[in-house]
This record gives sequence, structure tokens and C-alpha cells, in this order.
Amino acid sequence: MRGGVYCWSQVEWCRSGDGFSMWVRLRAVINNHIRILVPRSVVSLFLTGSFCAPLREMATLETLHFDNSVLRTLPVDKEDNNYVRTVQGACYSRVQPTPVLNPRVVGYSQEALQLLDLPVSEVQREHFAEYFAGNKILPGSEPAAHCYCGHQFGNFAGQLGDGCALYLGEVVNKAGERWELQLKGAGKTPYSRQADGRKVLRSSIREFLCSEAMHHLGIPTTRAGTCVTSDTPVARDIFYNGNVIYEKATVISRIAPTFLRFGSFEIFKTRDPQTGRSGPSVGRMDIFNQLLDFTISSFFPEIQGEDRLARCAAFFKEVCLRTGRLVAMWQCVGFCHGVLNTDNMSIIGVTIDYGPFGFMDQYDPNHICNGSDDGGRYSYNNQPAICRWNLRKLAEAISSSLPSEAVVAGLKAYEEEFQKVYLDKMRSKLGLVAKQVDDDIDLVKSFLDTMHKTGCDFTNGFLCLSQLQISESLKTNGCMESVLESLLEQCASPQEMAKGLKSTMPESQLETLTQLMHQSPEILLQLGITPDLITAERAKRDASLKLKNMTTGEKQLSDGQLWRSWLEAYQARLLLEVEGVPSHDDLAKINSERERKMRASNPRFVLRNHIAQRAIELAEKGDFSEVTRVQNMLQKPYSLPDTDASLAEDDLSLIRRYYEKPPQWAVGMCVT
Repeated sequence: MRGGVYCWSQVEWCRSGDGFSMWVRLRAVINNHIRILVPRSVVSLFLTGSFCAPLREMATLETLHFDNSVLRTLPVDKEDNNYVRTVQGACYSRVQPTPVLNPRVVGYSQEALQLLDLPVSEVQREHFAEYFAGNKILPGSEPAAHCYCGHQFGNFAGQLGDGCALYLGEVVNKAGERWELQLKGAGKTPYSRQADGRKVLRSSIREFLCSEAMHHLGIPTTRAGTCVTSDTPVARDIFYNGNVIYEKATVISRIAPTFLRFGSFEIFKTRDPQTGRSGPSVGRMDIFNQLLDFTISSFFPEIQGEDRLARCAAFFKEVCLRTGRLVAMWQCVGFCHGVLNTDNMSIIGVTIDYGPFGFMDQYDPNHICNGSDDGGRYSYNNQPAICRWNLRKLAEAISSSLPSEAVVAGLKAYEEEFQKVYLDKMRSKLGLVAKQVDDDIDLVKSFLDTMHKTGCDFTNGFLCLSQLQISESLKTNGCMESVLESLLEQCASPQEMAKGLKSTMPESQLETLTQLMHQSPEILLQLGITPDLITAERAKRDASLKLKNMTTGEKQLSDGQLWRSWLEAYQARLLLEVEGVPSHDDLAKINSERERKMRASNPRFVLRNHIAQRAIELAEKGDFSEVTRVQNMLQKPYSLPDTDASLAEDDLSLIRRYYEKPPQWAVGMCVT
């Protein structure tokens, strides 16, 4: 194509191992029109406008390469004044961040900032905190708030939108990857409703740490670049009891390919029969088509073709597949999101909007991490079903372009993908690597059931199993004794288990709801409460009463019997792994692969509530060192530092504190 004339005709984004990479569709004009795909390694040649230009170096705060395609492509609110209102006929509203007093950096993620081409040296600059608090505007950025709707706790809430988050723009890095940059907590927007658009130090530290924790666990997530606090006071009634306290306004920067969500497509929703609410842009099919086309072409470029219905069907199926994989990963590390409303579900299948999340300590399938979730709608066990429900609401939102048979196919794909990924990961966690047996799912279920009955720590319970090596000695019970002992150490005492089983409902409320369950179950459903929840709450109450009369010795004896029974089944399954193995070398290979997969599948360190709380309490006193220490540990969740012979005993003792099951005071800790 020497001598041809090149023109930039289309930009596409393709999924890569570490993000979304850009391909540029160019038209080469020679004797006729030819379209070619140029890989990301040469994208920067075209970004600079010169085919022979060198690759860009790392950026500075003043030279971030913003290319804000969202605001160029989707309609923007014509009203520039920042006041709370219904925003019709627009996907974004331009709004400037509200400055804070004396901003200072609490923590930053070097890896996340490098996605923007920002080196550590920029963090150390005098005005860095000013830019990432919103006091100064990054050159090339165009602050705006996104308009979306959502179903909250099962009911359509109408317009919601970015009430405290601001889109700054899209940074194209030197690798050709496009990353949307946001500030969360930067002040009021047209979507703030009665809120102040601020976030405080405790919630910001939790989101900052968990975003990076999930990334290093290998779970798709938005990233957190910085956490910047200030001296601006923010009033909060943290216990909802009328006792207002003042906290420090804090801003985090969030990074993702996009922050579009299921609720982005609900702004076109017609009047909801239950709540009477509708989307602010109901009937605007022109905007709906713009949003759908932009989403597919930008984030699902593999979906091609002129048939609109076929493209939308392929889009919905891919969203279903990504969501199925995501929630399976959550379940396998004991992660509870806490607020799985449709406005908190990412359209590209990443974890988004960290609020009252939690990693389980004691395994409880009905674990509720959000203290405000009285009905248990978003409990651990309900997450797969709720995500499916949310996908159905997405299907309703795009139904004008989505055939009904495509909805059925997409939801079926979701179920199948969830089950496949979940079982594959659970097999790896149990060290079942040589063979796949149909009954493996039953072994997983019985393991979880035994954990539940004994109050075993979810994270550490899996780690206990990695002590085993498959050998002739496995045929005797002797080699299981050390594993049994380790498992029993991870089980809760009667007092701990009773505390962890504490019902979320007062006794009088539970009795009233039980009567409704038998007499008028339809009223329960209208309240968003299922009969299964009532049954689970009653079981919690009964188990708690039983535990009050149980001694530690009696529980240990009962726990030992339960675990021996499961370990016998596990032993038999492990022997199937090596059945017919011809040589000692082959056995060694299986053991090596088993150990590798178990180490890579069972994290040693997760962001437990009490660990985050300790970092928060120190930060509130001006000491940010624990935030950094926890962040560094979260970057290596699968490592085993307490086996490092070079560490002193005092250091080892300190490290082990982060891996052990929570102390008595932290059992049952909940966030609202």
C-alpha cells in the first residue's frame, strides 16, 4: 500500500489479557477501498498523526492523552447549571467537581495509574492531590455525570445517575488501551437527589482497597488509582439514629474501560406498573439506538453484521456469559457484593460500585454482608439468581431490539457458564486436577455443608486441604489426621458460631413474617421477602439457641465426626485421581499440578472486614501506613510469606494476624 492515502474511519476496542486494546480500522485508498486492522503496537503512530512518529513516553498530569468518545457520540444535557433535576434526552450532564480543603493522598495504586501512563514520580508532585481531588482539572478532561436508572431491591427507582461520581474522560495510553477515568466523591451533580455528592474516608478506603484486591485475585473489576482525603467536613448519621457526626470528605479515582451499566439502558423504560415511575428518556428510540450501537461497537467489537436484531442478540448473550463468569468467581472466594441493583451491574462484566461488600469469614450460605438488606435479597447464596434477574431486566430494557428467543438463549447461556466456571474453579480449589467426575459437584456441596455446620472459616478451610499429597499413605487414615486437626482449628467455638448466626430480624418481626408466610405469602413477595429467607432465619434462631447450651468440648467432638465423614469421601475421590497411574514419576506430576492449582486457586489473604476497619481507624487518626501495608499484602493474595525462614518470629506473628480467622470482637461484623 505504499503511496496510499490513509484516513481514520473507525476506532474499535478488543478484549486483551489486561484490559481493552484498541485497533484502528483504516481505509487505504489506492485503486479501490481496502479496510485493514492495525494492532495496538502501532496505534500510537496514528494517534500522533504521523506514521513515522515514535511511541509515546510516560505521561505527566498535563499530558494525559484524553480522547473522550463518550461525549462525542452520546447526547449531552443542554443545561450546564448544576442543580438536581430530571434529565431528559441525554446520557450525560456536564458538571464541575466541587473543591475540598487541604487535599492529601491516603494511598495510590502504581499499577492502576500506569494504565493511564502516569509514573510514580507524578504522584510525588506538589499538585497531584489537587488534580485527583477535583480541585484542579486535568487538561483534556471533560467532567460529566452519567444518567442512568435502576431497579433497587427489586423495585424500579426511576432516574438515579452518578450522584457522587464524575466522568473525567477517556485516556488512551501508549499501548493503545482506552481507560475511562472517574472521580468518586467529588461533589454534587444533577443526580445527587438529597445527598451531598461526597464520600467519606471509611467508605473510600474500603473501595480503594477492595478494587485492587479483586484485581489481584484475578476477578474482573474496576480499578482504583488514588484515594485522596481532605479537611472538608461531611455530616453523616452512620447508625441511622439521629446522632450526626462529621467526617472527612474523601475522593477516589476509578479506572475501567467503561462505567456503563445495566441501568444505563433503563432511562428509556416505560411507566412501571408497580412504582409508577418511568425513565427520563422514555420513547427516545433515537438515543436508545445511539447508546446500543456505541456500546456494541466500542466494547464488543467482535460482534459484526448489518442485522440489528442479530447483533443485539449476540450482545445480550455475551453480557450473560461475562456476568455468569463474574458471579461464579465471586462465589468461589466468598465475596458478597451487598447491593446488586441493576444500576450496580457492569455492562462489560466487571465488579463495580463497592459499597457494603464483604468477604465471608464463617461459611454461611445465607450470609448477608449489607446491614440494610433486611430481606436478605442480596445474600451470598442469592447472588447467582439475582444476577440472572438483573439480566432479565436488561433484556426488558433492550427488548425493542432483542428477540424473545434470544432472551431465553442468553439466560440459558448464563446458567451454563456460571455452572461450568463455578465447578471448574471448585475442582481446582479442592485439588481435583487429573479427572472430572460427575459427582464432583456433590463433593463440593457436602464440603460447604460441613463448613456451614461447623462454622468453618471459608478462606482458610480450603487452604487446609492443600497439605495433602496423594500417595500410598493416603489409603490409611493416618495422613488425614493433620488435615482434620487444621480444619478443626478453623471451626468456630459455640459462642462465635452463635454470634455469627445472629438473625437479622427481631424475634417479634420473625414471628409476624412466619404467620404471613403461612397465611398470605403473596404479601411477603410484595415486601421482597421469600419463604426461603424466613425458613433460613428460623433455622439460624434455632441453631443459635442450641449452641448456647453446648460446651466447647461437645462442639469439637461433633465437628470432628462431621469432618471425618467428609474426609473419607474426599479420600476416596483423591484415590480416583491416581487410579491406573503407571509410575511414581506420573504420580509426582499429578501431585505437582495439584499443588500448583490449589495454591493459585485458594487465596491466603482476602480483605476481611476487621482488617479494613483497622486501616480505617488508623487513617482517621492521620496514620495511612496500615492502608499501604494492607494494599501491599492484597497484591500477593496467594503467597505464603509466613514460610519465609528469613523473617524474625515477631514479623511472622504480625503477618499471621492477617491470615487468621477474625478475632472474637470482629465475628459477625456487618456494613451498611
